[in-house]
Amino acid sequence: MTIAQLLQVTLIVFSLGLSGFCFTLARRLRRLNDLESGLGGAIAVMTSEISRLEKSILLAKSEATAATRALSGEIERAKEERAFWLLQQKFAQADPVRQARLQRRRRREVVVADV
Repeated sequence: MTIAQLLQVTLIVFSLGLSGFCFTLARRLRRLNDLESGLGGAIAVMTSEISRLEKSILLAKSEATAATRALSGEIERAKEERAFWLLQQKFAQADPVRQARLQRRRRREVVVADV
């Protein structure tokens, strides 16, 4: 046997081994990409979950924005009411004489002293 023939036999054996390896790898890859039980199914489930979570996040964000707007409106209304209440207190403290005028005057009895 010559060196050329030996190299050809070695090349044929190596090619057969490599084709067996490729066949096994292709079969494993098909099982991995199977949509029922493999990684493909897991990827499909994760994709649908991501879509659902994105919708939930957008809904929560819109609800939070609406709640923030409502709360800021309530805060502004509370500030206005507090300012009005403070103004009423200032008027009540500054004008005690006016309240006395509004009360009904009592008649005074005049007592005439005998001289």
